[in-house]
Formats: sequence, C-alpha cells, structure tokens
Amino acid sequence: MSYALVGELFAYVFIPATAIVGIGFALYQWFLVSRITVSPTSRALNGGPLEGLLENEAEEGVDGNTAVSKCCEIQNAISVGATSFLFTQYKYLGVFMIVFGGIIFLFLGSVKGFSTKSEPCAYDETKLCKPALANAIFSTIAFLLGALTSVLSGFLGMKIATYANARTTLEARKGVNKAFVAAFRSGSVMGFLLAANGLLVLYIAICVFKWYYGDDWEGLYESITGYGLGGSSMALFGRVGGGIYTKAADVGADLVGKVEKNIPEDDPRNPAVIADNVGDNVGDIAGMGSDLFGSYAESSCAALFVASISSFGVEHDFMAMSYPLIISSMGILVCMITTLLTTEIFEIKSEKEIEPMLKRQLIISTVLMTIGIAIVSFIALPSSFELFDLGSKKTVKNWHLFFSVSIGLWMGLIIGYITEYFTSNAYGPVRDVADSCRTGAATNVIFGLALGYKSVIIPIFAIAIAIYVSFSLAAMYGVAMAALGMLSTIAIGLTIDAYGPISDNAGGIAEMAGMSREIRQRTDALDAAGNTTAAIGKGFAIGSAALVSLALFGAFVSRASLKTVDLLSAKVFIGLIVGAMLPYWFSSMTMKSVGSAALKMVEEVRRQFNTTPGLMEGRVKPDYANCVKISTDASLREMLPPGALVLLSPLIAGTFFGVQTLSGLLAGALVSGVQVAISASNTGGAWDNAKKYIEAGSTEHARSLGPKGSDPHKAAVIGDTVGDPLKDTSGPSLNILIKLMAVESLVFAPFFAAHGGLLFKYL
Repeated sequence: MSYALVGELFAYVFIPATAIVGIGFALYQWFLVSRITVSPTSRALNGGPLEGLLENEAEEGVDGNTAVSKCCEIQNAISVGATSFLFTQYKYLGVFMIVFGGIIFLFLGSVKGFSTKSEPCAYDETKLCKPALANAIFSTIAFLLGALTSVLSGFLGMKIATYANARTTLEARKGVNKAFVAAFRSGSVMGFLLAANGLLVLYIAICVFKWYYGDDWEGLYESITGYGLGGSSMALFGRVGGGIYTKAADVGADLVGKVEKNIPEDDPRNPAVIADNVGDNVGDIAGMGSDLFGSYAESSCAALFVASISSFGVEHDFMAMSYPLIISSMGILVCMITTLLTTEIFEIKSEKEIEPMLKRQLIISTVLMTIGIAIVSFIALPSSFELFDLGSKKTVKNWHLFFSVSIGLWMGLIIGYITEYFTSNAYGPVRDVADSCRTGAATNVIFGLALGYKSVIIPIFAIAIAIYVSFSLAAMYGVAMAALGMLSTIAIGLTIDAYGPISDNAGGIAEMAGMSREIRQRTDALDAAGNTTAAIGKGFAIGSAALVSLALFGAFVSRASLKTVDLLSAKVFIGLIVGAMLPYWFSSMTMKSVGSAALKMVEEVRRQFNTTPGLMEGRVKPDYANCVKISTDASLREMLPPGALVLLSPLIAGTFFGVQTLSGLLAGALVSGVQVAISASNTGGAWDNAKKYIEAGSTEHARSLGPKGSDPHKAAVIGDTVGDPLKDTSGPSLNILIKLMAVESLVFAPFFAAHGGLLFKYL
C-alpha cells in the first residue's frame, strides 16, 4: 500500500496552525467592527421618558448625538437581558453537566466492574487495549470539554451580536454597503471563532488523550465521542430554551402590537419589544451557534471513530486518521478567502444586491472548498486503504473519499437553495401563501402547511443520493465524511446565519430610536435578506444532521457488535415505530411550551396597554423588565421536559430492551425527525416571509394585499405567529434530537452491549 505524500508532521502543524489563524482572523474582524464608535448617554431606557422616540430624524440628523445615545441605550438593554438569561440558563446546565458526567462514568465504568486491568480489543482480540475504567474517565472528560466548548460558542456569539447590532444601525446612516459590511464582519467573528475553537479543542483533546492511550487508537477515539455528546446536549437546551424565549416574546409582541393595536414591529411603545430583541440573540445566535457546533463535533467524532477501526487505526497512520480535521482546517482557509472577497473586493450599491451577495458566498465557498477537498484527499490519504464495513473489509481509494466529501458539500448547497425557493418571497410558493391571505387566516394556514409538506421532497432525495453515493464508495466512513463535507464551510455558513439576527436587531433599534424612514428601509433590506439566508442555514443544519445521525448509527451498530439490524425482528420493529413517534412527542412539548409562555406574554402586554395611561401616546415607558422575566422563567422551566425526553429515551431503550430495540429507535427517529424538521422550518419561514412580502409592498400584487393593518395583512400576521414556534423552536431542535440520541447511544454502547436488555433477559 502506498502512503500519503507528506508525513505526520504536516498534520501536527497544519491543524492547530489553521485553527489559530482562524481565531486571529475573527479577532481582526472584531477589531474592525469595534472602530465603529457608540457614545452612551444615560436616558430613555434607564428611567427617563421616551420623549422623541417616535420622532423622525433626518439621515445625518439635526440631533445626531441623540440618535447615537438612544441606540446605545437600547443596545445595552438588549445585551443585559441576553447576558442575564444565558447566565441563569448556564447555572442549570452546569448542574446537568456534573450529573450527566457522573452517569457516563458510572455506566461505562461498570461495563467491566470498574476494573483497571487491560482488556482484549473489541475489534482485534489478539491485542490488549486500555481498561474500561479508562474509557469511562476519558469519555467523561471529553463530554465536559464538548459541553464547555458548546456553551462558550453560544455565549461568544451572543456577546458579538449584541455588540454589533447598534453599530450596524449607525452605519446604515452612511449607506447600505457600510451597514452590510458591519453586520457581515460581526457575523464572521462568530463563524470563525466557533469553527476554529471547535477544531482546536478537539485536536488538543486527541493529542492529550494520546499520551495515555499510546497505540490503543480504538480506545482513544471511542472516548473522544464524548466530545460530540457534550456539544450536542448543550445545544439541545440552548435551542429549546432560546427558542421558547424568543418565540414567546415574538408572539406576544405581534398579536397585541400589530393585530390589536396596529402599531409597527419593534415600536418602543410595545412592552414586549426588548424581550423580542433579546430573544433573537439567545435563540437565533446562542442556540444556533451551539447547534452547529454540535453537528461539527459529532460528524468529526463519528468519522474519527469509524477510521480508528480501519487500516488507518491498525497501522497508526496519524496523517490519514486526521483527514476529517484537515478537511475542517481547509474549510477555515476557504472561508477566510470568501469573507475577504465580500468585505474588501465586492461592494453593494443598492438594497437589491444584498441577498444575491449573501448567496454568492455560498457558491464561492463551495467551489473553492471542492478544490480544497481534492488537494487534502490526495495529500493526506494513502492511494488505497481498508475500511471495516460491519464485519467485512472494504478496499477504498483516496478519490472515493474526495467524491464522498464533495457529494455532501454540493448536496448541502442544493438543500439550501431548495429551502430558499420555498421560503423566499421572491418566488411563487411564498407569494401563493401571501395571496391566500385574501380570504383570511384559515386559508393562509392551509396553504402554508401544504408548502411545508411539499418542500420536504427534493431535500430528502438529495440526502438519499448523498447517502447512497458516499456509502457505496466508502461505507459508513463515507457517510460521516459526507456530513463533514456539508459542514466544511461552517465558518461562512455561521457568518451568514449570525448576520440575520444582527440585522434584525439593527432594524429594531432603528425603529425604537425613531430614526428616519430611509435608515429603516436599509435595515429592513438587511433583515429581509437575513431571513432568507437563515432559512438556508436551517436547511444545511437539518441535512447535515441526517447524515451525521446515520454515521453515528453505523458507528453504534459496529460498537454494539451487531452484524445486521433485521427490521422484521419484533425487537427492532417496536423500537422503529416508537422512534418514529418521538419527534411528534418532542414537537408537541416545545409547541405547547411556546403557546403557554406566549399566552402569559399576551396577557401582560394587554394589561400594560389597558392600564398604563399615556403608553400609546409614547409619553410613558412600558415595563420591559416584566416581559423579559416572563420569557426567562418560561424558557428555563419548559426546556427541561423535552430535554429529558431526548436524553432518557436511548438510556431506557438500551438498558431495558437492548441494542436491537435501540437500533430500531434510532432509525425511526432519524427517518421521521428529518422530515418533520424540514416541513416545520419551511412552513414557518414561508409564513414569515409572506407577511413581510405584504408589508414591503414591493410589487403591484403585494400592494393589492396591503397596506399594514389590512385584513390580508392581519391574516398574514396570524400565520407568521403560528409559524414562529415551528421555524425557530420545534424545527431546529428536531435535528438536535436525532443527532443527540445517536451520539448518546454510541457513547453508552459498551454498557448496552454488556448489560442491556434487562426486560428480555427475564421475560
């Protein structure tokens, strides 16, 4: 067998070097954003009256300092609210980390009775591997590392977003290009920090664990899977908790403010407006950051584990073993080039160019990454090697891996663009939904649901093609690498995702600060483009979750020593049908949680409007803090039952029913969850943009449905309100459900294989 063209030294240098360069690039972008100055003045939101908040201000402003002062005060209120919520949430998550870390240690340590003796390796019994107790200890450490990195990713993203929102608003006074660059650079800080931190921490963990494990790479990479479990478990609570927070505030603000009081979105008279803007940061930024970090960590861990039992692991070829990490490193470099093209070379001259510019980033990064994958595949991999495919050996060429990674990359782009077609108001499907508002909210809901169901078709075919091609070429390792390919440009994907909520907050601040109509039009254009690209990002996340889950499922089947999974077996089938039900159970929990919290929010907003004299006239400040408290309390209380459902389901199935039933449970949840997630996200996105289409009035058709406050517009607002928990809570959280259940099963596989199936043993 021929080997890669360069030695192990390349892997040892290239991976950490690119991660450090990525962190440096993020800090440089932060420095550029920080040069946009904001001078705080204590007024308005710190206790003074809201005088002037509803006055229009000239673009350059007769009283420009007042506008800057108001922007700073609003920004501070949003930042304080978001930080307070996350710190409170992290106290709960800190307790969870300690408790669940203890469960991991106890379950895995008990596999061999906490023995400290070396054991025959699972895949080569002629060799001795480290004791099960070591796997328990290092898996627990990896879990804690993943959890802390996930929390850090979400927190840094939130701080960056709340730092940049007012700066984007102020830059909009100078022109749309200035505002776009400010928002995009701010998003890139989060994108590159998350991608580089995730890569660097994982690389350091592997190197440190390697000191103990030595040549036992099977044990080393099995324990590393805890890193993915930690990242995904934090992402679940971040997505669910943040989603409940933001949608409770959003629904309350919209139903009372827009429908009942007929005031604009983000109007400072609305008591829920600060909670709504805080929610954009804790849900769409912190939650989304943790979510995509979890996907990255799990796909990397799945690929590394499968590779460790291939010829890479047997022959201790560190260069080839590090292929997933080198792909991620190349992705950071490609995304840096793409970002520099956006901020330094291209220029936006009109508001219509914003959305094409963002979509162009996806195409450029995909094309450049394809070239990067080819370079890495032929440098890092031997020309041919062997993979273990569920008990049999499969000979694979390095170009097989090139196509496996590339098919994931390009299918991700296709899924993203199909998502855009079904959720952007530039195309027919959303305009049909908007047109259905002529006859009321009921037809709007019917058309939206139909659109969501239809939008599942092409993404599922794309995922199926990616699975078939990658599995045919390189078995489960190919599927894991296809998932990593879809996430290889995670830095630019996160940049575009974070850009959306930053622009949304910028528009809200412009409205609350009473800035001119022209400035609000610019921030609205930024926000509208961000809504579409956010939907594209959700499509990427769901597609990659399907591939990641399948790869983790394959790794679980291998680790649990299952030769086949027989669907006709009663043990498997009962797991399959229950697993297919879990996404619906989970969605019912999250939807009802949003509904319950929104009910309290609506009642509070109505109470303030009805009992506070002068509120509608803008002479009195609303009680923003009470609405923030309602969202905070509801999200922290309601995030626990869905989280418990996801985390306990594999533990109960594996312990009491065994690995056969658990394998069925995972397969059912994967097949059902992906389709429910796509449908929910796209339905909600379509309703949201149908409402914005009517509000913008950019076409003759849209103007015939408007203006704001018309009956069709009120029907559109109701549809948007129904869709809010679908697109921002249930839909995005479902992709974490299928990933988390799979990676948890993989981590606990030794325990389930040794002691699982208690009920069947005694029945």
